[in-house]
Amino acid sequence: AFQERGVLMLLDRVEIRDLLLRCIIGINPEERVNPQDVLINLTLFADLTRAGNSDDINDAVNYKTATKRVIALVEQSHFFLVEKMATEIARLILSEFPIERMVVRLEKPGALRFARSVGVEIERTRADFGLPPLPPRL
Repeated sequence: AFQERGVLMLLDRVEIRDLLLRCIIGINPEERVNPQDVLINLTLFADLTRAGNSDDINDAVNYKTATKRVIALVEQSHFFLVEKMATEIARLILSEFPIERMVVRLEKPGALRFARSVGVEIERTRADFGLPPLPPRL
């Protein structure tokens, strides 16, 4: 559920799971030289009613296009912090797609010696980036 202007809105989800990419990320000198793996999971909250009724991609959240945009951002990035990368992924998707809010989980597999992975999970809305609200359902 999502609260907008005091009205509770139920939102659907688009899930993009286990997107494994390579990029420069980290604060240590060796991390600034060689690309390393990052594992990305995205949950996009949107109203999918129109797409469900029309069966038309123009009414849907095009997750293939969204994934391509994330790949391009991440593979060309040189962020120091996973927090910054997660925030920029959220900013990109929320600004380019009809998404109300999203969750970004970003992990660095093998970053800690005795842990399978370490990462962050953030949740952002359009308002967090000063983006206008999406038009109401028709």
